[in-house]
Amino acid sequence: MRILGIDPGLQKTGWGIIESDGHRLSYIACGLVRTTASKTLPERLSELDHGLSAVLERFQPDEAAIEETFVNKNPASALKLGVARGVGIVVPARNGLVVGEYPANLVKKSVVGAGKAGKDQVGMMIRILLPACGDIGEDEADALAVAICHTHHAQSNALMGGKMIGAAR
Repeated sequence: MRILGIDPGLQKTGWGIIESDGHRLSYIACGLVRTTASKTLPERLSELDHGLSAVLERFQPDEAAIEETFVNKNPASALKLGVARGVGIVVPARNGLVVGEYPANLVKKSVVGAGKAGKDQVGMMIRILLPACGDIGEDEADALAVAICHTHHAQSNALMGGKMIGAAR
């Protein structure tokens, strides 16, 4: 199964693609979709839409996963992150993919073993689990971590014969 992980953001959205074959994980690709700060919000959301659509077209994932938004102290920032996250959900859903949504602490626990792990710990574990990814930034590492979290939970749900919690179609 090929999975697209998404770490949403309005300035830059991290994405990562992994292949899962049982317990074996393989790195495929990762990167960033950047928006132009001088553009209007609708134009920036369109940039995210086009960038993520290009990733889907190129890598043809089977499923997608996105990190849930944590409550931000700045309401304006939280709203901007929320609309960027909406694009990250709708692009794969529009293409018929199941989209799993996972809280940041579950993603960290799935990859590092601790829900309060720092970004440096997540990055280190991603480089251990997916050595072919090389030297990547925090947003790409977070996106790959979301994809790994999705893989673990999709496998568990399949074994239990249940529907994936947090999945939208």
